[in-house]
Amino acid sequence: MKDKVIEILKDNRPDIDDVENAELVEDGLLDSFDIVTLVSEFDKAFGISIDGADITPDNFNTVEAIVEMLKKNGAK
Repeated sequence: MKDKVIEILKDNRPDIDDVENAELVEDGLLDSFDIVTLVSEFDKAFGISIDGADITPDNFNTVEAIVEMLKKNGAK
């Protein structure tokens, strides 16, 4: 799952060099539009529907946080 998350992030934001180790929101690399786009991409890729309550900056700040949020929403 982590590899797929990284792939989706790189596809959507190829300008982020070290996506795996970046603090994506805290460092200003992802904005709210990016997050909305990623929610749609993750929903499609993992066959889930991310709960609106989980769409928070903290849940999109790192690859690890994204993976945990996706697992919570039923991604495998």
